[in-house]
Amino acid sequence: MNIMKISMAAAAACLLATSAHALKTEDRDLKGNNIVEYTKAPGDVNSIKEMFTEGKVYGRLRSNTFWYNSDNEKSTLQDHNVWGLGGSLVYKTGFFHGFGATAGFYGSVPLGSPNVPEGSTTNYGKQGKDIYRTRSDGTEAAMGVVAQAYGEYKISKSNIKLGRQMIESTLLSSNDTKMIPNTFTAAVAETKDIKDTTLRAGYITSEKLRNHQEFHSILAYASLTENDDAATHKGLKIANITRAGEDKDPEMVLVTAENKSIPGLKLEGEYYGINGYFSTVIAEANYKIGLGNDWTLTPGVRYLRQMDDGAGAIGGASLSGKAATTVNGGTTAGRAAYSDASSVDASMWAARLVAAKGPLELQVGYSKIADDADLITPWRGFPTGGYTRSMGQVDWIANTKNWALKATYDFDKAGLVPGLKISADYENMNFDDSKAATTGFTDRDIIHLDAWQTFKSLPNTEFKFRFATIDADPAVGATTDYNSYDEYRFEINYLF
Repeated sequence: MNIMKISMAAAAACLLATSAHALKTEDRDLKGNNIVEYTKAPGDVNSIKEMFTEGKVYGRLRSNTFWYNSDNEKSTLQDHNVWGLGGSLVYKTGFFHGFGATAGFYGSVPLGSPNVPEGSTTNYGKQGKDIYRTRSDGTEAAMGVVAQAYGEYKISKSNIKLGRQMIESTLLSSNDTKMIPNTFTAAVAETKDIKDTTLRAGYITSEKLRNHQEFHSILAYASLTENDDAATHKGLKIANITRAGEDKDPEMVLVTAENKSIPGLKLEGEYYGINGYFSTVIAEANYKIGLGNDWTLTPGVRYLRQMDDGAGAIGGASLSGKAATTVNGGTTAGRAAYSDASSVDASMWAARLVAAKGPLELQVGYSKIADDADLITPWRGFPTGGYTRSMGQVDWIANTKNWALKATYDFDKAGLVPGLKISADYENMNFDDSKAATTGFTDRDIIHLDAWQTFKSLPNTEFKFRFATIDADPAVGATTDYNSYDEYRFEINYLF
């Protein structure tokens, strides 16, 4: 690792350290993962007219800048920077006899030169590409979309939402770290009427990725028009699905459960099912133990099981699509790298220990993907998230072993620097070389730093700096390393 780069990044984070306070407005709280929590929302009203007159508009302005520096450039991978300005207006009505609604418009405008090589139609923008919409000729376009539009019914401690909405679970997420959130068209019912228990069921029909204006298939792959997330299964492209006689727009059934009836113990279970393709179950447990002297230790474990229901025969075991049949775009080498190339049966287990005291939190985590198939999760939630995954990484390829260290310190909570919080992590990713030859993923070490800062003199405003340096092996058989890079991100959020 280049110690100079890390030192410069740390210095840049500390330059923000002046008088400040935490970002919390009177009606919202912006979380570290950029999810907005509405702490003061419209309540019950006495008429349909009051639903709208007593409703509330929540505004947000954002600036997002990315710098990407590859260790070695090529025509489709060049050093670049991306800057975008955008924001959102979210309107929530009051609730009349339990009925209410939410609508949210989000927009983003890219600034600067398009990241397209001369004579090419390929946009080589990477981490920053989600702040713009890529046209078919590779150029960058502004985005504007009603990403949220749902009706809601509340009774007691239960609610039902129908329409375009954010969903947060292990594998599904709004992942609103760029400019426009990832949202879903769905019907979702949730209840907390059982003591210490939260139950949720959802029926999801489509998804809109962060750099898309249109809602599309939750699973079918097609560049620019369907699910082209970085973690999508490219073997499940429309031609392969059509050839197999399956629906390119399948629905997903989601069921989640959480229980905290035992003090200190949090139990979670989730089920995701896409008929004709596959289903996934996840079980997780975290237990918080008091150690004395204000220290706590929380061991956690997560187990995931992915079960094939036809996706393997269509797209093969690899997210790259290289394990599919030759007719479906696979290769002999791609199929040979997997024990059963025509099945997406797979599993993962992960474990972590989190020690905390006051402003300090320390974590060590490990995850192991079974030597079966890659995990399919193109919905911006991450199977290794919270255990090993570092920023911008896909570490759930079959037979991958990952371990990570993380430290977080809240300088504001410690009374040292008002408004400043810094988090740093290190991840080691060990890929299976036989799969790396067809997937493009290679062994790597990642150091990642996040810093959040707010200022008392600039109320309702947050500054966030992110840095990562990736030291990766070259592609199998290659002589030049195109996998190592550094990236810098700088974001400003203003809530009004």
